[in-house]
Amino acid sequence: MLGVTDKRPRRVVGSAAFADLARTKAGLIERLHLRIEGEELAHPDGRVLVFAVPSRPLGMPVPVDGAYWMRSGEDLTPMTPDMLRRIFDEAEPDFSASVCKKATIDDLDPAAVEALRNRWMAQSGKRALGNRTAKQLLRDAELVTADGITYAALILLGTRPGLGRHLAQAEVVFEYRATPRPGPANQREEFRQGFLLFYDRLWELVNLRNDLQHYQYGMIEHPVPTFIETSVREAFLNAVSHRDYRHPGSVFVRQYPRRLEIVSPGGFPPGITPQSILDQQAPRNRRIAETFARLGLVERAGQGVDRMVRESILNSKPLPDYNRSDTGQVWLTLEGDIRDEHFLRFLERIGQERLDRFDTHDFLILGLVASEQRLPKELRPRAVQLLEAGVLERIGGGKFILSRNYYEFVGRRGAYTRKRGLAREQNKALLLQHIHDNRAVGSPMEDLVDVLPAVSRSTIKRLLAELRQEGTVRTEGGRRDARWFPVG
Repeated sequence: MLGVTDKRPRRVVGSAAFADLARTKAGLIERLHLRIEGEELAHPDGRVLVFAVPSRPLGMPVPVDGAYWMRSGEDLTPMTPDMLRRIFDEAEPDFSASVCKKATIDDLDPAAVEALRNRWMAQSGKRALGNRTAKQLLRDAELVTADGITYAALILLGTRPGLGRHLAQAEVVFEYRATPRPGPANQREEFRQGFLLFYDRLWELVNLRNDLQHYQYGMIEHPVPTFIETSVREAFLNAVSHRDYRHPGSVFVRQYPRRLEIVSPGGFPPGITPQSILDQQAPRNRRIAETFARLGLVERAGQGVDRMVRESILNSKPLPDYNRSDTGQVWLTLEGDIRDEHFLRFLERIGQERLDRFDTHDFLILGLVASEQRLPKELRPRAVQLLEAGVLERIGGGKFILSRNYYEFVGRRGAYTRKRGLAREQNKALLLQHIHDNRAVGSPMEDLVDVLPAVSRSTIKRLLAELRQEGTVRTEGGRRDARWFPVG
């Protein structure tokens, strides 16, 4: 309620907030994707606004400005990891851990069980796993319980007849298309069997037409594959561990000469968006994700986007793209073209030792800056390490460019001068516009600092000095209370 005192006894004092209530409600819905009801009450002592806020959806915290917020006394603070985990755990139970009542051990392929055993032994170094019976091995892996065969066991180890009877949608379809035109694929293979039996085959199919691209560094030509194996395999694992198996659709892997698309049914798990996928973990099928981790296929249960981002930047590829996803499907696009061979050469110049100290967000920032995209607000504080390392430079207005070292190394000094100059002129234009807009009262320094919050006060003073020398602005008043006015 707005327009009522906080302290008791509460009194109506009125409020002038949100004069256009309909616009306010529409803006809240757009930002929160929750319907916030608002009502304006006419009271003898003033105007009162009453907002009715529904509970968040089960298992889904509501993001605002890239973060999930909670109350801490009178303040708002980002939710702690344990709070987020409790919310995510409210969502539907793990489908992959539930038991398929009609399935029997005969629905599991012995070859897939042995593949599980061999991968587990190789990852853990536990040779004793080789002496366990198949049933004991499956119980130890939590794929078979006292109640029966889990759906995770069927998805990872099932026979074709077994999956056909109990979970026919646990299928992956591979297609190669030489062109984007509709019609029959040039090659198509359908896999309805335990995933461990065709995981390597999927990569083999992609690698059949995985052309090498080359860039020149000195006298040596360096090959870069169109599709990076680490990223492609991570995409397969994510599609299988995150898809919604209650949905009747199949996972589709569509390969084009320079593009790979992996489309899986069911949309993102609760709490995950294309913007938060790098930082948030919420595997829809936790038992499958845990099995992948046990076998060494993923670094941690059900994630891997960070590895795809890192490999994309290190190989100068566009970032993994989830923008075609919706509530019914997750659509990942991996583009294969080298975006900038100069950037690849620069990364080699930086050196592997320094690159190893960069985390995934550092690589994400590098990729965005290299492609001349503006950094989101939440990433800007993370750019400090790259500034200190001399890889990036700040040019004001929240913008960054690759450092002078990059442009000198690749022989593009003119481009560096142009980018620095454009940013400087843009900042001067913003200051001049603000001074013109406030010519009646003048502009104090504090207002001008607000115009360019990412630019230091000393830099703003230099820009103002340039504008004064150009005869476009003037000052009135003493040093502390000086105000800037336009000339003419």
